[in-house]
Amino acid sequence: ISPPNENVVITDPSRPWWERYQPVSYKLCTRSGNESEFKDMVTRCNNVGVRIYVDAVINHMTGSGVSAGTSSTCGSYFNPGTRDFPAVPYSGWDFNDGKCKTGNGEFKSYNVAYQVRDCRLLGLLDLALEKDYVRSTIAEYLNRLIDIGVAGFRIDASKHMWPGDIKAILDKLHNLNTSW
Repeated sequence: ISPPNENVVITDPSRPWWERYQPVSYKLCTRSGNESEFKDMVTRCNNVGVRIYVDAVINHMTGSGVSAGTSSTCGSYFNPGTRDFPAVPYSGWDFNDGKCKTGNGEFKSYNVAYQVRDCRLLGLLDLALEKDYVRSTIAEYLNRLIDIGVAGFRIDASKHMWPGDIKAILDKLHNLNTSW
């Protein structure tokens, strides 16, 4: 399924599919429904043998071109300009801004691994996945989804993350829910 976590609301163009890939928080609240509706959908699908795989956006948060405010699917305040995402919470300490060695913080070449993994992708704010706090916060989100009953994940933008960081996050996850 599309990312189930809170995302920015884009109005120009009106509500494009890719707004779902610009997280504001890990609250389960999108134009597809709220947390109780998500839980109901997962349970109903599992009860008839349909397993749910979540598209997990864990590399970044929304970024440039988005104004501060509450224009998000749950109404949470966020400010990409100051790296402030209090509904998570993330702050400037949780992003890779200082690690990228390109002039503007954007990656320039897919042939340079550190640029792909330590720089911003299309202006999206790149999370510092080597930090235990960031890893634990992401793992808590994924564990909540596992506990609800999802069967697995597609990790969006995985090529933009160091393999060791992905492994460290996955090592913190619960076993899958065996209720079904």
